[in-house]
Amino acid sequence: MLRTSTPILAPIREKVEAGERLSFDDGLLLYDPQVPLPELGELANLVRERKNGNAAYYNINTHLNPTNVCVYRCTFCAFRADLRDKKSYWMNDEQVLARGQEAVNNGCTEMHIVGGLHHQAKYEWYRKVISLLHEAYPELHLKAWTPVEIDWFERLTKQPLRWVMEDMIDAGLGSMPGGGAEIFHPEVRSQICEHKADSGRWFETHRTAHELGLRTNCTMLYGHVEKPFHRIDHLIRLRELQDETNGFQTFIPLAFHPDNTGLSHIKKPTGPEDLRTMAVSRLMLDNIPHIKAYWIMLGIGTAQIALSYGADDIDGTVRHELIYHDAGAETPEMMTVADLRRLIEEAGREPIERDTLYRRVERSEAGWEAGAAIGSN
Repeated sequence: MLRTSTPILAPIREKVEAGERLSFDDGLLLYDPQVPLPELGELANLVRERKNGNAAYYNINTHLNPTNVCVYRCTFCAFRADLRDKKSYWMNDEQVLARGQEAVNNGCTEMHIVGGLHHQAKYEWYRKVISLLHEAYPELHLKAWTPVEIDWFERLTKQPLRWVMEDMIDAGLGSMPGGGAEIFHPEVRSQICEHKADSGRWFETHRTAHELGLRTNCTMLYGHVEKPFHRIDHLIRLRELQDETNGFQTFIPLAFHPDNTGLSHIKKPTGPEDLRTMAVSRLMLDNIPHIKAYWIMLGIGTAQIALSYGADDIDGTVRHELIYHDAGAETPEMMTVADLRRLIEEAGREPIERDTLYRRVERSEAGWEAGAAIGSN
């Protein structure tokens, strides 16, 4: 039995202990300031340990953002650039391959690939980023492209979604990240990213990916103009697609960083706000195996605490992350494996290296290989 005692939480506590699904109204209640954060964390931790025990996962990964030039001007984005901006760039084949070689040399199992929508780049260039890396470094898992980019590829090729997805898989695409979700509700989306792929396109892309056998992640960008109502609406929409496809591996709540964006007047979420959203996410998303405390955005201290507030994953070494550092993230540019393991152990958890598909990574002098799949209820 849990130690929670606040009367307002009693009905939810009974549901959680019984393994019953929480409703929309339950989710809103969890955001009520009258609900003590430690008790909420205790409830989330019950679910976290029920699914993943004492494990906390990490991976050795790197990021690749092939260009920052982008046709869209999302209010919340500090990464994008116009073609003639001093900070704009567009990587050539040699630069892409050099980044792949660096990743392999440093033991990476995953490359996370997202970037701008360059108005002069043809579809073939985006495809070549994947095929070059896959052919040269087949052991490197390529987690690439959000629905926003896939939607752009449809426009460039004038081909249907499934054709684009199948063509990217043929090139070497291994899975998809969860970006581009932001907040699904149109009241919010129209304020922060009105021109890019809407929520319907986001869900259609992930549903198609799941049908084609790709595992994907999902996200929520919080702490800007949205309200708790919009967050719970967002989580329930994700839960409904997972009921249908069971294709999501991990949910990542992304704390908004306002610096250098069109929303720079907004204060970024506090640590307690981050932990509450982490815990609510774990409680609402009963059918998604993993919840990630992305240390780049949360900060190392909050990420550690989040491992007791529903999170069972802290991401990885994260070489070459640009998007959130451009928006004011003050976390290190990357972390070593020793740092990650120490962070996890200090939080009282067992560090386990995983690959992108949540298989235990076994390392030896000869290299690494993926072992058995990591179970989660």
